[in-house]
Amino acid sequence: MRENTIKTKWRAGEPTVGGWLSLDSPLSAEQMAQVGFDWLCLDMQHGVIDFKAVTHLLPAISTTNTIPIVRVPWNEPYEIMRVLDAGAYGVIVPMVNNREEAARAVSACRYPPAGLRSFGPTRAMMYAGHGYVEEANDQLACIVMIETREALDNLDDILSTPGVDAAYIGPADLAYALGLSPTGDNDHPLHVETVTHILERCQHHGIAAGIHTGSLAFTQRYLAQGFQMVTLGQDTAFMSRLARKELKAAFDQPNASEKTGDAPTKGGFY
Repeated sequence: MRENTIKTKWRAGEPTVGGWLSLDSPLSAEQMAQVGFDWLCLDMQHGVIDFKAVTHLLPAISTTNTIPIVRVPWNEPYEIMRVLDAGAYGVIVPMVNNREEAARAVSACRYPPAGLRSFGPTRAMMYAGHGYVEEANDQLACIVMIETREALDNLDDILSTPGVDAAYIGPADLAYALGLSPTGDNDHPLHVETVTHILERCQHHGIAAGIHTGSLAFTQRYLAQGFQMVTLGQDTAFMSRLARKELKAAFDQPNASEKTGDAPTKGGFY
């Protein structure tokens, strides 16, 4: 079976950096995969990606060594099972509040006797190769999200659930849980303290800690802090941020490339 390199890195105590996909475009997914991220996550919860789109995006990512992950809309076994059957190598499950819900997510990711996943890896076996049936339970990643008040109250119960490989912080919803404004990259002392606490409990329980960011500065901060699964940003943000920057530069320095001799940015055909 094709190795799940992010789980290999987590087990070795190494960090991984990923990207977030909210667009249902195979071309943009393949372009993001070509960048060299450790993993890419297809967002079915808040993006415009449905299951049909997933079946087109996963093959686009598989042209590279980037590991494909899917955030499912909810903690529903059939949603988890079918994205795994389509070839996802990890599942991020939102709004996990307690040990029972964490166990429910794990069970949907594992074949019997470790879980209740139904057998039918339609595309997964083509992507993963020989040995999928025997190795899938060990290779596939079950990632639960910590982002609610109830989850914070039950944190150790969730993180110690057998089969949970990582916990991923949704910083905006976590801010709501703390009575703060839903800011992603958040410097509020209570938010910082809570994020650090979650990281420390993950380390105590021997699972990877992950978090969503929207900037290079916060990505670097969390990597230095010890997070092993950090999102650098998402497709739409990368696109708009660069476009906005270069549009502004076009008016600020209209003849900059002529003065400096810089070559045109790669990516277009003229």
